Amino acid sequence: MLLLFTLFFSACRSTKRLKENEALITKLSINGVDKAFEEQAESYVSLDIRPNAPFNLWVYNTFNKKGKKNLGEAPHILDSSLVEVSRGQIQKFLNTKGFLNAKVESAIEVKKKKASISFTATPGPSFKFKDVSFDVKNQEIKDLYLAQRSKFTRITPGERLDEDSIAYERDQIYNLMKKNGYYDFIRQYVRAEIDTNLNNNQANVTIQILNPDSIPHQQYSIGNTYIRIQPSTGIIKQGVDRDTAVIDSQYRFYDYSRFFKAKKIAPYIFLNKGEQYSIENVELTNQRLFELNVFKSVSIDFRKRPNSTELIGLIDIIPLKKKSNRIDGDYTFNSSITGANLGLTYQNRNIFGGAEILEIKLRGGLQFDKNLTGGLNDRLLSRDYQVGASLTFPRLVTPFNLPFIGYSGIPRTRLGASFQIYELKDRYLRRAVGANFTHDWLETKYKLHSLTPINVQYALGMIDPVVEQDLINRGYAFFLNTLRSQLVSSSIYNYTLNLARLSTLSNFTFFNGNIEVGGNTAALAAQLIGKDNSRGQKTFLGVPYYQFAKIETDIRFYRYLGQEKQFVVRLNPGIGYSFGNVKTLPFDKQFFAGGSSGIRGWQARTLGPGNYNRSSLESDSTRLNLRNIDQLGDLKFEGNLEYRFKILDNFFGAKVKGATFVDFGNIWQLRDNGFEGAQIKFNKLWEQMAIGTGVGLRFDVSFFVFRLDAGFKVKDPQFRGSEQWITQYYFDREAKRDLKARYAITNNPDRFSTTQIQFGIGMPF
Repeated sequence: MLLLFTLFFSACRSTKRLKENEALITKLSINGVDKAFEEQAESYVSLDIRPNAPFNLWVYNTFNKKGKKNLGEAPHILDSSLVEVSRGQIQKFLNTKGFLNAKVESAIEVKKKKASISFTATPGPSFKFKDVSFDVKNQEIKDLYLAQRSKFTRITPGERLDEDSIAYERDQIYNLMKKNGYYDFIRQYVRAEIDTNLNNNQANVTIQILNPDSIPHQQYSIGNTYIRIQPSTGIIKQGVDRDTAVIDSQYRFYDYSRFFKAKKIAPYIFLNKGEQYSIENVELTNQRLFELNVFKSVSIDFRKRPNSTELIGLIDIIPLKKKSNRIDGDYTFNSSITGANLGLTYQNRNIFGGAEILEIKLRGGLQFDKNLTGGLNDRLLSRDYQVGASLTFPRLVTPFNLPFIGYSGIPRTRLGASFQIYELKDRYLRRAVGANFTHDWLETKYKLHSLTPINVQYALGMIDPVVEQDLINRGYAFFLNTLRSQLVSSSIYNYTLNLARLSTLSNFTFFNGNIEVGGNTAALAAQLIGKDNSRGQKTFLGVPYYQFAKIETDIRFYRYLGQEKQFVVRLNPGIGYSFGNVKTLPFDKQFFAGGSSGIRGWQARTLGPGNYNRSSLESDSTRLNLRNIDQLGDLKFEGNLEYRFKILDNFFGAKVKGATFVDFGNIWQLRDNGFEGAQIKFNKLWEQMAIGTGVGLRFDVSFFVFRLDAGFKVKDPQFRGSEQWITQYYFDREAKRDLKARYAITNNPDRFSTTQIQFGIGMPF
């Protein structure tokens, strides 16, 4: 309400600043235009006579000093000449859509320095295509065009006359020729003659494909291709030696960078000697070379061989710098926990000469509890140190030959290894080493497969004896399986649909599905050489192994609403089940709720499972011992509704977008582990459901999106009955203060907050 009042006041303040003969445009309407064309028709109205976005106007009035116009949007002042220009443009637009007799009138109403503009169209009847004829001088081109035309044409008798359909036909003819050897073909050779001098609002169309003035159209084939790889500076010094390699007598490499092996780059060049020239193969070569992620620029050109229909290919490449370093970090906080992470990444592109990428990451993190007393070291809650290395090959590395599958995208093989030391001060120490081996490949541009046949983690856990005995005495021995030493080995398959469309404004459905099965190989080995520990669990390499299966899906529905507005519906269910040796899922395989990409009114790992409330733990020390461990589950369901819209085109160099959202869901445990309300109860699903809402800002600075969301709790399942509805406390300050005071006593050292600020890089989904 306060925001609406502020925006209204800003508009009023803008009119007070106007001169006597000026008026602020506050309303624009377009009438009489078919709904299918309303948005396009509005785009022909000059930007300077459209109403300001209220927020943009408020930013301008609040932050801009006199004479400066860097922030927000200056007030749009009525200009009758621009109204007339816009009226003419709308009328011309309707003419292009087949309404050749359309008339558009404009009207302006000014009251108290506020102007309303309306455009009223009288379209008249739409003209339709009648007869379509063809005037093509070259018989071979005519045969090719007529054979393929039915696959793409939008010009058919009875359809509405539309200049966009004619332009589309021209583009398709051009692409068809360029795909079939006609290297010299240009769009100007294609024309369309329209005869509207008929009865009954009909038009005849003649498609013409002209010959060049000098010689008939020629089809060309590919000869040798020369590839020059320059230094990363793009400057070739005189006297520098070059490496030359010939591949299959068709590709000749000149590598002035001296970093690349020609045989490993050649599979992604599709300009095969003797084949007919096709612009598709040119574009495919360009795309794949860029996707190797080692080249800064790729330029492809051709030269005609004299007295021949053969083309010589010329590919000029400038590589990226071979080595690079990057530092990143983040800071997290809520009412009691603060933390910082710092990371260093070293990257070596093309380490073996075939566009292989070596990446080494170092990361360290600290968490502090502000509610503890003493100095900084006394408030230290946890330490987390990690080192990881990965090597990525731009091909599938297998012990057997596979057919080439690089037409839809670069296949990749990743080898990874990691080591982590995590310490929960004075309570728990975990050292873990992991390794994985993954294949990624594209079935089509929009269908991505990922298979990880080997994913292993070996962890040694050391628990403070006092903490261990406390958990046993209080009946929480269930968690000790998570904390103790363990072996987790699994295989993973992942399928993703429409990943490439996430950055577009269009209507589509995104799907990501993940299946993981673990422990069966370790179980087989343990049967042969394993031993039983004191808890009756079989061990392999001296530690218990886990057997489990896990499935998780992420389904999203994106709908474009025009003018950079978008609505997204997301459903994210998942389930994991442990069996055999240990009756719990591994710590890293359990689900958690909350966080910047989930239910944003809660910090990550502070929601659920079910109706579980940490006040049920018997002591403050137990709650502290189980912090970040007990709020995990075997079952997950999260959903999000988000509306996205543009706010500002330029805010200190960034495009600013806004979002409003509603999040809902929770996690649950499948087994009864002694935690009240944590197990899923289908007759209490509504009672166990969390709901949050909020608003957010997205700052798009070209290379990444910085995100800030404010999430507000609406329904919190850790409470009971009407107390779950947190909205009642937003309007009763005394009741809110009382709730927080009671919570601080019953849930110490935890604190309750109705609001959560979430920072993130990239979109939440």
